Order: sequence, then C-alpha cells, then structure tokens
Amino acid sequence: MLQPERLEKIIKMLNQNGQVDVISLADSFDVTEQTVRRDLATLCQRGLATRMHGGARRLASTASLSYEARRMNNIAAKSAIGRKAAELIPNASSLILNIGTTTEQVASALTGHKYLSIITNNINIVSIMQGAELSALIQVGGMVRQTDGAVVGEEAVEFISRYKADYAVIGASSIDDDGSILDFDSREVAVARAILKNARTRILVADQSKFEINAPVRIASIDELDFVVMDSKPSSAFAKAAADAGTQILVAGTQK
Repeated sequence: MLQPERLEKIIKMLNQNGQVDVISLADSFDVTEQTVRRDLATLCQRGLATRMHGGARRLASTASLSYEARRMNNIAAKSAIGRKAAELIPNASSLILNIGTTTEQVASALTGHKYLSIITNNINIVSIMQGAELSALIQVGGMVRQTDGAVVGEEAVEFISRYKADYAVIGASSIDDDGSILDFDSREVAVARAILKNARTRILVADQSKFEINAPVRIASIDELDFVVMDSKPSSAFAKAAADAGTQILVAGTQK
C-alpha cells in the first residue's frame, strides 16, 4: 500500500474515532512503526491531525466541520495534484496561494523547495509553511472567515494588489465544461481574481469532483489560466475549451 492510500485510510479512522495509535496502525497496514510515525508526521504537517503520545488525534481547529470534511475528502487525489503542481514551481520564485483544501496540498508539496516567497490569504498554509526554508512568508491582511481560515474582503484584495508574483495557485468550488471557473462567496472570488491579476503564471488545481458542483460566482474563464492541474482527464468539452484557449491541462501521475 502506497503512502497516499495509507493517509486516506488513517484520515477515515481519525474522522470515525477521533484518534489513532501507532502500534495498531502498523499491524493494520503491515508496515513498521517508523513508517506509521512518518505518515502521522505528514498528516500533522498538512494540518489534518495533531500528535499525541503513541499516536495522533483529529485536529481541533477553527475550521468548520464542512471544511474539515472537504479537507479529508479525496485526500489521495489532492495530494497527487499538489505534487504535480509543485513541479511547476522552481526554487527562489514567488507565488500567491488562495484558500482551499487542494492549495493546502500544493503548499505541503512545496515544503521541500528552497527560498520561495509565499503570499497567501489562507492561514492554514501559513502553518504548513512555517518550517520550510523560505525567503518570505506573507500573510494577507484583512478579515478572517472563521469557518475555514480564509482572509477575504476589500482589505485582502487591496493587500494582494501591492504584489506581482511569478505564480498564482488557486482552487475553486466548481468547474463547468465550457471552461468557467466558479465559487460560492463573492468575497472569496474577489480575492481569487486579485491573485490571478497579480501573477505572471496562473495555475488552477482541482479534482474531478468540481465538475459535479454548481456554483454561481465566476472567478475566471479557462483562457485566463496557463495551467490546470487535475487528478484525471477532464471531459472532452472542457479539454477542447482548454485547447482553444491555449491552457495546458496536467494530469497528476503523468509526465509534465
């Protein structure tokens, strides 16, 4: 069993039982206790658990249950997307990341990079990146949405407009086959638009479930993106819209 599969199973156990212990997990997965400790360290680094003596427990955070549920959903796919997106980001570059469970996985995959300058309106990403070897870690100022740790509103938009980053990495709640990238909260959308506007290369990270959700507020169209990183191939209609726009689709698990 590969690590992403183990992590997804551990997350399910945490969700059901509230905590897990190293010895039981090692027996269950038929791996060493050291391997389990590394798995738990990965989950803690990603903000999905907190260590306790002999194991780990579900993180008690300011995020709402709905956001925590989204964070734990499709974790293996999101982790793969995060690693694929991180391949696009060179050392010593600057980037802006927005709120989202998939952008948090991108941040986790970037912790091994060096000398990045990171700007984010996601307080969870600040926690993830604190141990990384960075040139700068900048928290966007403004009102914090307590349900998920997003900094949103006019102050956040104005703050982001002070910067011009090499890369933008954004998530979204919904994608349409015609290439529309959508979300629910107009305040969050305003921040995402500002992030795209103030970056040289623009990347969307999203798993296939986003095609099953309908959201009303437009973040961008496919022609405003340079890359879309996904866990599997999208519909032919979306692929055509991307090709017509000159936007490259990258599928996690394949060569760049």
